[in-house]
Amino acid sequence: MDSLDRAIIEATQAGLPLTRQPYATVAEKVGSDETTVMQRMQAMQEQGIIRRIGAVPNHYVLGFRGNGMSVWEVPEDRIQSCGEMIGALDYVSHAYHRPKHPPLWNYNLFAMVHGRNREEVMDKVEKIATLLGDDDLGHDVLFSTRILKKTGLRLPGDKT
Repeated sequence: MDSLDRAIIEATQAGLPLTRQPYATVAEKVGSDETTVMQRMQAMQEQGIIRRIGAVPNHYVLGFRGNGMSVWEVPEDRIQSCGEMIGALDYVSHAYHRPKHPPLWNYNLFAMVHGRNREEVMDKVEKIATLLGDDDLGHDVLFSTRILKKTGLRLPGDKT
């Protein structure tokens, strides 16, 4: 990582600018051009320095206030296919595998379900249960009570 890469990270760690051409805005800020910024960010993503580039919506502002983390116990050999099926649903923002911690925690698949209220989320969770069928060995929903700070990559020593 060179000084330009570092400058790009510093310019984008709070998010891409909300402009018509965010990469051009970043380029202007770091003294480069739009194409170079996009190429550098792509290279950093390929190297694993940047995990992903994507929108992080504030679901509460969008009217989705019943957000809940659904937790599922599914057979270990079905994690990938179950996760992909759940993750493809339009009301699930992300799904991922986590280790079980028996006997207190037997859930190994987590999926964030969004709805306008808790009842809507529960209806959607039941749809997921139906989709999973026999692969649903048990599930629960942990509802959000507040928004956690969502941030991007932070460089060591950075206070922003």
